[in-house]
Amino acid sequence: MQQADFCPIVDLNQALADLLTQARQMPISGKVADYIPALSQVAPNRLGIAVATLDGKVASAGDAAVPFSIQSLSKTYALTMAMQLQGDELWHRVRMEPSGQPFNSIVQLEWEQGIPRNPVINAGALVIADVLASHYSASINSFLMFIRRLTDCQSIYIDPKVYASEQQHGSRNAALAYLMKSFGNIQSEVPLVLEQYFHQCSVAMSCEQLARSFLYLANRGQDPVSGEQICSRKDAHRVNAILTTSGMYDQSGEFAFTVGLPAKSGVGGGIVAVVPNYGVIAAWSPPLNSFGNSQLAMHLIRALAEQLGLSVY
Repeated sequence: MQQADFCPIVDLNQALADLLTQARQMPISGKVADYIPALSQVAPNRLGIAVATLDGKVASAGDAAVPFSIQSLSKTYALTMAMQLQGDELWHRVRMEPSGQPFNSIVQLEWEQGIPRNPVINAGALVIADVLASHYSASINSFLMFIRRLTDCQSIYIDPKVYASEQQHGSRNAALAYLMKSFGNIQSEVPLVLEQYFHQCSVAMSCEQLARSFLYLANRGQDPVSGEQICSRKDAHRVNAILTTSGMYDQSGEFAFTVGLPAKSGVGGGIVAVVPNYGVIAAWSPPLNSFGNSQLAMHLIRALAEQLGLSVY
């Protein structure tokens, strides 16, 4: 598939280097996530960006090759797997609407009788983790193998320090899971669901690997490099729609308004934005704003999208 006509021919590596230079001159705002202690140890001045295009090329700048904790970015992979396993039945257990509440809200889940608003808030992601844990005998390994397949990289790993930290400070996620279990919306034993969820959040990847791994969402479900159909065109459409409405938590509307791309963020400081028919942008800067999104990563993606005219609207 050819790149979209609205994207001008530019030297992407130079464009990214220039954007990074400008971003480094901006003051660091926000703070590194500290409620997961392992994340609080990451240097706040880390900054990287990568762009993978449908022709298989990857351009990058800064710390784009440095692995970091992907956290909620992992929800996109898990959702893709769960949609293939359960089809339309999945949407009886989790909805597809913006939550309007914090990503780890317990109150909303109680109001709505254990049915999460969408699969990228924590409660919804726990339902997705339950689907994987219920289906696979080795669900964590299956998840890791799926990412390795998407990146064509066998070195993708789960960071044991982050996993231990997730386990030790995962009480709210446990509360969400047990509440849904009481409503009959968790099938596996809760400890197994939490183990799946904490492991997938603890995967370490770089901007370059993330950009490469999301390419199937920019290409109607097909990996443009290997030619493998990762998911159906319909499922790719649905994942992108959810990322547009809910992928940036309570800043999703603002991101759609100012950037105009489906995107997912994680409290590790990473953001991945999908540009249909063109490629994927992944940026990383650990300090987060009050919404739990990386301010500088958003700035980099917004600036590049404006420069290249990448908005889908």
